[in-house]
Amino acid sequence: MNSKALRLGTRRSKLAMSQSRQVADAVGRVTGRPVELVEITTYGDTSREQLAQIGGTGVFVTALRDALLRGEVDFAVHSLKDLPTAQPEDLALAAVPLREDPRDVIVARDALKFTDLPRGARIGTGSPRRMAQLNAYARSHGLDMETVPIRGNVDTRIRYVREGGLDAVVLAAAGLNRIGRSDEVTDFLSVDTVLPAPGQGALAIECAADHADLIAALGELDDPLTRVAVTAERSLLAALEAGCSAPVGALADIVGDGQIVKEMRLRGIVGTTDGSRTVQLSTTGPVPETYDQAMALGRELAAEMLAQGAAGLMGERAH
Repeated sequence: MNSKALRLGTRRSKLAMSQSRQVADAVGRVTGRPVELVEITTYGDTSREQLAQIGGTGVFVTALRDALLRGEVDFAVHSLKDLPTAQPEDLALAAVPLREDPRDVIVARDALKFTDLPRGARIGTGSPRRMAQLNAYARSHGLDMETVPIRGNVDTRIRYVREGGLDAVVLAAAGLNRIGRSDEVTDFLSVDTVLPAPGQGALAIECAADHADLIAALGELDDPLTRVAVTAERSLLAALEAGCSAPVGALADIVGDGQIVKEMRLRGIVGTTDGSRTVQLSTTGPVPETYDQAMALGRELAAEMLAQGAAGLMGERAH
């Protein structure tokens, strides 16, 4: 390794810059090289359309990947949940660091807990996955609440609550933790209420597939348990995406006894955004030891979900 600065490609948002700085510090420690941030604007950052309309996955990733392939940056940091499930052959997922809290949270007016929100509460989220599960929860518990589609960064979303337009907004715990605003969380949503997006809370560090020395250095930041968990979640998502366009929640977590890791439980949910129909299943088995085992875990659960009608919830995808 030489002493030339490594160039880290990042989106310009406050959250992306914050998590990229944290990765830059870690990469600097393991490589002994300075790391400079290269800010890249993506289509997802400039478009005012609803994320669901512009394709959701990939809109924040393509520009960073293009910069990698052109050699303008040496490696890039993504929120793993933004990555399309197919990995390009010319890029390597060099590291998946230890995962942050994968849960969703609410920031509500008057420091309200989720269960204390008033009748008719308006809850903002840009995510069809969150809408589907919140609406399903409300239906099953006889609650009266309305999910409102919103866009914007964390500041914009929280401002909707502060200015009285919404009673609460749903955000990812990990994002608020990374920008130092976790004190604004008024309640954590249990994963029994809302399963997170596949890969939520995890970061992906990507570089060109032919940079063997850089892949090896970045690999020092990899957390094997996080990697098998998110691999299983994304395998489930990929298998469901082939058959349905409904919003998918998934979480693989370790079932253990204190320090002893015993098994991995994978849970998945797919549902209509109005919450009227959902398919939710889980499976528990040995912790996958290889990429192929983690992929198989996700595919098997997806097959069970499809057999229970997951594909019919929002119609077949046009192929």
